[in-house]
Amino acid sequence: IIATGRSDYPNQVNNVLGFPYIFRGALDVRARGINEEMKVAAARAIAELAREDVPDEVAAAYHGARPSFGREYIIPTPFDPRLISFIPPFVAQAAMDTGVARKPIDDMEAYRHSLARRADPSASFIQGVQARCKELQRRIVFAEGEEPAVVRAAFSFKNQGLGHPILIGREAQVERAMEQMGIQPGTLEILNARLSDNNPVYTDMLYARLQRDGYLKRDAQRLVNQDRNVFGCCMLKNGDADGMVTGVTRNYDVALNDSLLVLDPIPGQAIIGMSMVINRGRTVFIADTSVTELPQGEDLANIAIEAARGVRSLGFSPRVAFLSYSTFGNPMGERGEKVRDAVAILDGMKDIDFEYEGDMSADVALNTSHKLLYPFSRLTGPANVLVMPAIHAASISTKLLESMSRATVIGPMLLGLEKPVQIASLGATVGDIVNLATIAAFDVDHVHGG
Repeated sequence: IIATGRSDYPNQVNNVLGFPYIFRGALDVRARGINEEMKVAAARAIAELAREDVPDEVAAAYHGARPSFGREYIIPTPFDPRLISFIPPFVAQAAMDTGVARKPIDDMEAYRHSLARRADPSASFIQGVQARCKELQRRIVFAEGEEPAVVRAAFSFKNQGLGHPILIGREAQVERAMEQMGIQPGTLEILNARLSDNNPVYTDMLYARLQRDGYLKRDAQRLVNQDRNVFGCCMLKNGDADGMVTGVTRNYDVALNDSLLVLDPIPGQAIIGMSMVINRGRTVFIADTSVTELPQGEDLANIAIEAARGVRSLGFSPRVAFLSYSTFGNPMGERGEKVRDAVAILDGMKDIDFEYEGDMSADVALNTSHKLLYPFSRLTGPANVLVMPAIHAASISTKLLESMSRATVIGPMLLGLEKPVQIASLGATVGDIVNLATIAAFDVDHVHGG
């Protein structure tokens, strides 16, 4: 086993792995100097990080190959985004322990979180959700349990203490994937849908639900045995799990329709997809990004109500803008009329407890001083919930923001189902899957009711 400064060999000893983070930890405690104990602490942190499962950013730097701790990977790569939040706390603690720190850190966990936020604008939000999930310890189904990315995400979810993951798949295939990743057998719970003891219960439950929709009992049996989304949703319906994440290998519509075979919408609520966009310290929610293709006025009103409910449960005060190519009727058009209809519908309701306005173009809705031109606007500030006139507008805008700016997009988060199901995009990264599993564990729709 060799470690060298040369970049054409494995285990490159690179200065950027140590010096920036030693200085960061030393500066943050106002250390009088950098002693040997602080250097050793940095080295031990680097060694510990090398043993962790690597994130997608590291795999991308290795052209898709995912390194794991071993002969050719005993030192983390400089591309690892966790370095900034992992090493400085070790250094700062060593400085405090050896008496050279002039400004000790009282809460090392909070310090670690503050470092993570510097690298990732979504970190603050995710950390808050994760803190709640660590208290709840929900049982979360990972429906596509044979996929390597899903296995890795489930392991990360468990390792971070976010809850109890359950992988749906054939034991041999899942265990083979775990072995390749260096995950010890028995670390993760695996359920084979076909061999589950609960199959008769789930089959009877599903047949009772679908028998008047043209399904025979053998059809229900086949769905429970062979469709992991259906099986996972049966677990939720029967109280054997608390939430589910899926979608990595199937189109969004397929995963949603599978879920609707078992689960109902929450009474009086709409099912929507809502994306959270974080850019330069500003957070905006976009709906509906994944469910209703061409909403009419009533659909748009319901989308706004559900989005506002979800945004409030996440700790934000919703200010809703119904977006269009027009602003307050200029210019008029057929699509704009449907947006205006939605505003009129909300105007006629008595129990609306959030700000809303429309029709508005995006630049007006997000402008902090739009009331100079439109003093009659009911929004007290820039909108933070954007209700799009159609699904294609919502999807295109979120993907453009994610691809062409420094924005971080979380979601779409699925809202409105009786049980928390989150659907990832095809080929989602491990980080995306973990985030959605965390959202499922948090359970946005029922956060106030527990």
